[in-house]
Amino acid sequence: MTLPRVFLAPNNPANPPTWPVRILNFLVALLFIALVFSFSFSQLRYQWNWAAIYQYRQKFLEGWLTTILVSLASLGLSTAIGLFFAAARRSAFLPLRYFSQIYVELVRGTPLLVQILIFFYVVAPAFQISDRYRVGVGIFILSFFSGAYISEIVRAGIESVGQSQLESARAIGLTRAQTYRYVIFPQALRQTLPPLAGQFLSLIKDSSLLSIIGIGEFTLNAREVNSVTYSAFESYFPLAVGYLILTLPISLWTRYLEKKHKYET
Repeated sequence: MTLPRVFLAPNNPANPPTWPVRILNFLVALLFIALVFSFSFSQLRYQWNWAAIYQYRQKFLEGWLTTILVSLASLGLSTAIGLFFAAARRSAFLPLRYFSQIYVELVRGTPLLVQILIFFYVVAPAFQISDRYRVGVGIFILSFFSGAYISEIVRAGIESVGQSQLESARAIGLTRAQTYRYVIFPQALRQTLPPLAGQFLSLIKDSSLLSIIGIGEFTLNAREVNSVTYSAFESYFPLAVGYLILTLPISLWTRYLEKKHKYET
């Protein structure tokens, strides 16, 4: 059996499918997913109760906006932390280098849930941080966790630049700062974009764990609505859509940057 050519990718990567062909295949894949879910729920004979959920639309919106606030603040702070510790891992000052290594291994080797509980119930009270700053504490915890992964991603991107290029930069008289700006960072950016995008997406979804310390973000509000309405699927479908709205633009923007900075080897 031979499939129609419209469903087959061209042999030459230089000639990608046209937009009508892409849209058609996207709709076919979307239709297949919709049919699977429709069939599954029809077998359950589930009785939808969207009217009860609609009454709590304001609560969903407030939780979603809180998630956006937490995610944006954590993205910025975790990037700064990651850049700092990536540089510290290459520092000539050995105590700083080993401290950075301990931080990265400790954070990456322990669950985020454990870190949230320790920071909120042990570290924060020790520094006299009250519960009214729980959102700020949650942002710091997420940033502290994600910063370790970003640090390793950035470090790997920097070390992927060949030693010969660094020697050439020194040979033509570039300073250390100029070498990083004109030689290392442009090439490291191309290497780090895909894993950085993945880490940013994980950070947004990991913000749902902050519900265990009572931060009124999207997931906690969805759980509270479910506990009142007893409509689990209706409560969590908006949750999935809300997170998709946050993560999809980052994914698309990263693909655009990858194409923009792509070069032939």
